[in-house]
Amino acid sequence: MLCSASAYSQHTVKGKVISASGPLEFANVLVKDKGVGAITDSLGRFEIRDLAAGDYLIQASMIGFGLESRRISVPNSRGELFFELSSLDGSLDEVVVSGTMQEVSKLDSPVPVEVYKGSFFKANPTPSLFESLQNVNGVRPQINCNVCNTGDIHINGLEGPYTMILIDGMPIVSGLATVYGLTGIPQSLIDRIEVVKGPASTLYGSEAVGGLINVITKRTEIAPVLAADAFVSGWGEVNADLGVKSSFGKNVQSLTGLNLFWYDNPIDNNGDGFTDLVLQKRMSVFQKFQMQRKANRVFTVAGRYVFEDRWGGQMDWTAEDRGGDQVYGESISTRRWETFGIYQLPVRGYVNFQFSLNGHKQDSYYGVTKFFADQRIAFGQLTWMKESGRNNLLLGTAYRYTFYDDNTTATAKNGTENFPSQIHLPGAFAQNEFKINSNQSLLGGIRYDYNSLHGSILSPRLNYKLMSGDKSTVFRFSLGNGFRVANVFTEDHAALTGAREVVFAEELAPERSWNSNLNLVKKIYSDRGNYFGLDGSVFYTFFTNRIVPDYESNPNQIIYANLDGNAVSKGISLNLDAAWGSGFKVMTGATLMDVSLEEDGQKVRQMLTERFSGVWTIGYEIHRLGLTVDYTGNVYSPMRLPLLGELDDRPEYSPWFSIQNIQLTKALGEKWEVYGGVKNLLNFTPPANSIARAFDPFDKGVDFDSEGQVIPTPENPNALTFDPTYVFAPNQGIRGFFGVRFTIL
Repeated sequence: MLCSASAYSQHTVKGKVISASGPLEFANVLVKDKGVGAITDSLGRFEIRDLAAGDYLIQASMIGFGLESRRISVPNSRGELFFELSSLDGSLDEVVVSGTMQEVSKLDSPVPVEVYKGSFFKANPTPSLFESLQNVNGVRPQINCNVCNTGDIHINGLEGPYTMILIDGMPIVSGLATVYGLTGIPQSLIDRIEVVKGPASTLYGSEAVGGLINVITKRTEIAPVLAADAFVSGWGEVNADLGVKSSFGKNVQSLTGLNLFWYDNPIDNNGDGFTDLVLQKRMSVFQKFQMQRKANRVFTVAGRYVFEDRWGGQMDWTAEDRGGDQVYGESISTRRWETFGIYQLPVRGYVNFQFSLNGHKQDSYYGVTKFFADQRIAFGQLTWMKESGRNNLLLGTAYRYTFYDDNTTATAKNGTENFPSQIHLPGAFAQNEFKINSNQSLLGGIRYDYNSLHGSILSPRLNYKLMSGDKSTVFRFSLGNGFRVANVFTEDHAALTGAREVVFAEELAPERSWNSNLNLVKKIYSDRGNYFGLDGSVFYTFFTNRIVPDYESNPNQIIYANLDGNAVSKGISLNLDAAWGSGFKVMTGATLMDVSLEEDGQKVRQMLTERFSGVWTIGYEIHRLGLTVDYTGNVYSPMRLPLLGELDDRPEYSPWFSIQNIQLTKALGEKWEVYGGVKNLLNFTPPANSIARAFDPFDKGVDFDSEGQVIPTPENPNALTFDPTYVFAPNQGIRGFFGVRFTIL
């Protein structure tokens, strides 16, 4: 009789549903076996009554969030049920700063900003930020040299010098570091990366012509106490990241990061006698302090030091051959330091002072050509923000000082006397966002800079945003002007290689560009808890005074001059972000573009620029096994490559190629995680003859005429010289990798 009474008595199940941002109201909690349930209140609480004794599967769900299930035994389960749902749409509560230099939600930003969380890059772990960006649509890491593997970041087909790299909003990577400074940022400290495509010179000045990439480090209050990540590859690469949070008293929190990378295993799979992958030893230390102040005013200071020693060349090269003419090698030693921060002044209103200082020293040899360089940059910026009614006003002044010295003619006076470059760049800018109504806003901005060498430069911009009432559709229009003052030797690795002579046909003038962009975002939520997001853009950039390297007039020279005509980058891109409550996620994108140069009525495609590119990241989480499968990849259409004259028999265009990777990740409890997989599944590598005359790197068997042109001979019928610039993809083939992560929250 007692058992019968227990079986037919009624019971109540209580609990709470939350997300990373807090309690979830109106979430559905369902008893799957009975088809009954409840809706959560404003505190995320729910209560399901009149359940008979037995075993039940309880499921919590909400549109835009993943499903979570619990199996319970009634009445034996004790305490309340607790569900934490993860957002399927990562942009629901994202905060961005890159578009307007102010913290706003991604949805409210009138400037289109793409955001990639640190977890996105874990689907394809790499030893550097440079390689991590290979799965971002419209962004391509470009290898510029077959020997030392240095490179830059292309956005919508525009080369690295047109892309500004920032850390926490400060312009850190520029000049020399455009080529060498994209490595050594500890990825364990990266919270997210924001990408703005198109000119941002109105706010950020020179170099932000093609776009900007803002690396946002973790805030100390949400960073884990300890985060360690290390992996090895089948080629012998070893990479280790370490992040540690600590406190100094009640008011100072610290975040320390360390990155170590080691590769010391010469491999020559293509048989050209040269290393396929540059050998590297790299160490980077990052330190950030965040101070607690009255009224929650901001004060953070951070610093980074990077040491890197890399070499590539003939397989038998040693350090004793550095700078010699018997065994060819490209050896680069880099030492770089940075410090940057933000201080909110103790005055009424929101007034911030931001600063950054960095120094970069490079000691390098390209065969017998030595290149020593010293660069120092100081940057300070004062901004005042005021929100009044429908207006959100931002005013700012900035000053940038650049010191640059090297052993080339770039810093020589009268051809003999050393004359380091010193550029002063004061500026002022103003921006106002006018909210027409709750769904429309108009942003206008203008910037004035005075370059001590080139004079006044004015950069305006205009942005308009229209959002639907349910916030599922957003339309943005952008129009802006960009400018760039170039230093070829600090930005273009090809100018440094010992294979060609650098010639300046004229004194280079600043580049100018106009860009327009139409952006449409559509979010779709299904009744089953699935999410689909579409983000499409049409872009057009028109350049004047474009600085273009001429590889073709003389195969033994690179001739730099301002383009006597115009250059255009135009195209369309589309991103798809989809997530299912079952744990299946897809992020994919494609860009179709045309980047061309026109001079004297002739139009040609820009070198090393694809017409089509596609990227994808496909993940599936098997909850019951604690296992995640990630399949990532990219595909590129043919690019025009630099040939060494009409007799060069190598293809003028690269083939279609794709780099694909797969990874399995297994969670071991709450702190440990192991992962492993295969990179470059298709084992794609460029042709073995990418380095012209690799057997004669010092051109000892090449004959030249009085004008420096190569003379065809029976031993050299194609009139080639040694040249490593015919490069479009990494030389690394298929390889496995294995890694371990350890995290204490």
